[in-house]
Amino acid sequence: MQKGLITVGLIVVAIGLLWPWLSKLPLGRLPGDIIIDRPGFKFYFPVTTSIVISIVVSALLWFFRR
Repeated sequence: MQKGLITVGLIVVAIGLLWPWLSKLPLGRLPGDIIIDRPGFKFYFPVTTSIVISIVVSALLWFFRR
């Protein structure tokens, strides 16, 4: 449990340090993301972004478990 918490903490720190570069990636604005923008209402559902992130995380977990 301790190693897991330390790992998660290090990942959060790394993402925080890399945020200026990560925010320039087109994640969240990919084709297939659903955006409904009406007066007084905005709905955003990142379908494609969620799938891409899921594939990347699954590949990383598969790689590190081997």
